[in-house]
Amino acid sequence: MKPTISINFHGIGDPKRTLEPDEAPYWVTRDQFENVLDRIAATPDPAAYVITFDDGNQSDHDIALPALVARGLTARYFVLTGRIGHPGSLNAGHIRTLQEAGMTIGSHGVAHVAWPTLEEGALTREICDSRARLEDICSQPVTEAGIPFGRYDARVLRALHTARYTAVWSSDGGKMKQNAFLRPRTSLRRDMTETMMASILAGQMSPVRRLRRTLGMMRRQWIVTG
Repeated sequence: MKPTISINFHGIGDPKRTLEPDEAPYWVTRDQFENVLDRIAATPDPAAYVITFDDGNQSDHDIALPALVARGLTARYFVLTGRIGHPGSLNAGHIRTLQEAGMTIGSHGVAHVAWPTLEEGALTREICDSRARLEDICSQPVTEAGIPFGRYDARVLRALHTARYTAVWSSDGGKMKQNAFLRPRTSLRRDMTETMMASILAGQMSPVRRLRRTLGMMRRQWIVTG
């Protein structure tokens, strides 16, 4: 099975809520977003790409969904359940609409916190309570998670595996194996040029960066077997 390139978005266009510190660069313009989708749709094998969204912003529904449907593309949406129904974020109806359109719904936790910093009880709540809320909305199992800030360690991965998640999405960049438990993504930013985004879509990465990425993932992860 050939490697797949996974790209990640956070918000599109103008935010409808107050942003967290350092969040603004991860809100791309509508033109940037649609240009990326056009590039993917024009490739011989659009299925070689996985498109994901973190946080559960309202733009996921209002802007991303119609653009994806128009191009025959699908995506995975990782939702912060603590924000569901808040201004500028997805509500339960939005989430059901995404699901009905063929999109995959996954967990991004309850609050936007770095999971390695949490003690066991809080980590379990982030991983399990968020999933329970989404399963109640979607009326089907939720088996995938997007890691907040891309921060994880062996303990976090063990907790996710124990909770029977089947796929966990990080922010390590580069290509991924489609059947892997830990799946790296590259988050796109507003300050990236068209050339930079094209390079990411082409799966290009310098040998030095590729080595650092591989060593970093090996250092942080627990190899899941069975």
